[in-house]
Amino acid sequence: MKTIALMTSGGDAPGMNACVRAVVRSALSSSLRVKGIKRAYLGLVNGDFIELDARSVGGIIQRGGTILQTQRYPEFADVKRQREALRQLNSAGVEGLVVIGGEGSMNGALALHRHGFPVIGVPASIDNDIYGTDMALGVDTALNTIIESMDKLRDTASSHQRAFIVETMGRHSGYLALTAGIIAGAEVILIPELDQTAEDVFAAVSDAYVRGKTHAIVVVAEGAKLSAHTLQETLDKMDSGFNFRVTILGHIQRGGRPTAADRLLAARLGVAAVERLLAGERGVMVGQQGNEIISVPLEEVCANKRRVELEYIRMAKMLAK
Repeated sequence: MKTIALMTSGGDAPGMNACVRAVVRSALSSSLRVKGIKRAYLGLVNGDFIELDARSVGGIIQRGGTILQTQRYPEFADVKRQREALRQLNSAGVEGLVVIGGEGSMNGALALHRHGFPVIGVPASIDNDIYGTDMALGVDTALNTIIESMDKLRDTASSHQRAFIVETMGRHSGYLALTAGIIAGAEVILIPELDQTAEDVFAAVSDAYVRGKTHAIVVVAEGAKLSAHTLQETLDKMDSGFNFRVTILGHIQRGGRPTAADRLLAARLGVAAVERLLAGERGVMVGQQGNEIISVPLEEVCANKRRVELEYIRMAKMLAK
């Protein structure tokens, strides 16, 4: 193997650039050429390759986002586009591919693997919903961004005896909302995996008021059955003792400097991806389980979904008292 390529795909996540750096420099240390693919699978189908060397990835370890840019491209499910991607890879002399991205990106990598092309996946998703890894790139940074925001909201909430409803990302997974709610001491957490009513929230917030709390925080994942604004409208008609305000954190959760934990994970996964590709591994995703970097077949990754620890809900309720 003389030349590999890499892409960052799907939603951007802090730590992607650090992982690009790790892949490039570990590949160069093994005398490989490295080509970057701009705009993920769309760029791959269009043959949008750039040469990457050690200097190309200098000064990016601390940057959020991705220098290779990213693009969602559901059309890649079409076999014709997959064949065009293979043609572009072969024309560019690429013999192995590293795909850094989320669930959809791993499905694209699996499609190329099924065509016989050597592919290694690297999990990057702030939702932490990728099967086969305890932690994906970007999760720790996103959580720290959410916690910082919630801590600031608590300051003003206490001053005005208010309750804040904070919406986090998580259309299909409640990992961010659930974990952030525990860490930040939220009174109530709403996630897609559980059915909760406005009455449940009202009971918890009212109880907090009766117990003398000067504020309350409700965390709502964007995919929860009740949206943040719907919940506010319903609660405003009830007398909980608090005035409610909604804060939607939005895409601020995707940006920012990656934390030390995300930079280290990016380095470990990036190096492992190259080393395992050179060792002959194919059609796997490198991930972290415990403190070990392991390989998980892409077939297994794409056939399953990582679930949140619902036991955390019990813990959150207990700690909110």
